[in-house]
Amino acid sequence: MKVLVIGSGGREHCLVWKISRSSKVKKIYCIPGNAGISEIADCRNISTDDFTGIADFVKKEKITLTIVGPEAPLVKGIADHFAHQGLPIFGPSKEASRLEGSKVFAKRLMRKYGIPTAPFEIFSDSISAIKYIKKKGAPVVIKADGLAAGKGAIVARTMEEAEQSVHKILDQKIFGEAGNQIVVEDYLEGEEASILAFVDGKAFLPLISSQDHKQVYDGDKGPNTGGMGAYSPAPLITQELQKKISQEIFERLIGGLNEEGITYNGILYAGIMVSKGLPYVLEFNVRFGDPETQAILPLLDSDLVELIDACVKNRLKEISIEWKKGACVCVVLASRGYPDSYEKGFEIKGLEKVKNKIDVFVFHAGTTIKNCKLLTSGGRVLGVTATGRDLRDARDKAYGAIEDIYFEGMHYRKDIGIKALKYGG
Repeated sequence: MKVLVIGSGGREHCLVWKISRSSKVKKIYCIPGNAGISEIADCRNISTDDFTGIADFVKKEKITLTIVGPEAPLVKGIADHFAHQGLPIFGPSKEASRLEGSKVFAKRLMRKYGIPTAPFEIFSDSISAIKYIKKKGAPVVIKADGLAAGKGAIVARTMEEAEQSVHKILDQKIFGEAGNQIVVEDYLEGEEASILAFVDGKAFLPLISSQDHKQVYDGDKGPNTGGMGAYSPAPLITQELQKKISQEIFERLIGGLNEEGITYNGILYAGIMVSKGLPYVLEFNVRFGDPETQAILPLLDSDLVELIDACVKNRLKEISIEWKKGACVCVVLASRGYPDSYEKGFEIKGLEKVKNKIDVFVFHAGTTIKNCKLLTSGGRVLGVTATGRDLRDARDKAYGAIEDIYFEGMHYRKDIGIKALKYGG
């Protein structure tokens, strides 16, 4: 079969890499791809917003299956566009994608169907929001309603921070129309984890747990980013906790969506806060996480294409999922200044030294080739990933590989996975 992956980041490179290992696949395309993806897929420069252009390309090349990486095309309705033309696509409909596209929609749905989440209120004007926050007190979490590239959630630890955040989102429109409404929710003390699951409308199949590292600096300091690294599995998520998450979150959500007349088909991502031993939903995403995907898929022993195909064909109940033993760590190498303004166009050196390292994979995110040189072209540049017999081993391999890589202004966190070592690593 022929497979198309839509997207250009580290997540998409990891997807393409894993798909290339399937005996069912004879050719992989990617729109638009990046320098790393171009080594294993046929990349085409079509806008991810050009649904007609992508669909026409799929028909022309007789592509069997399209897999959507980023959230924006899903929220804008690419799955509906393909469905109307009878083209198989892995990703939820526009209506189902509101789970990520609108935090207001997601929180109201959680409240309605008894899905555990932090208490919250919704506001469209700063005066009412600030009045409410003064009554509640800090810390609070303030979230822009719409898509904000993973940067729309602000933990305000003081009243001054909270007021500034409200004004920035609602009045100064730092996130544009995504900030026409905000969710103000109670701050939950605890530790985060990510749980992803394949969903075919009725059945769901969870993947192994992972933990993302959102803040730009060590010790979870600094502003939120799209993610500075991840590891899997997360020992925080015990079997008992996983069962609770499946029953109280995934089952209730899928049942609730069906009651609303919404069929969900694709990957469903639940960002979980474990507070006082109980799981609460921080957010839902409607696609593979980035960088969680880079920490999960190297441990997947099953054929990813078989799993996705079963999902698309509504036969997930017939499929089981197998995992390799051990752990995986992904460390993101970012441009200086990320997540704010950053320079790009710097040459990346040393990848040839990493290429033959055992159990080490380098997934490209923001890279391009110009005049035969590999250059930085984004905030998150590379995801240096390693598998090992345990977390310590995987960390040692990943950070060991990073020592061979260099580009001007390269920044990365040194503490990816450290939190898990208290469980024994």
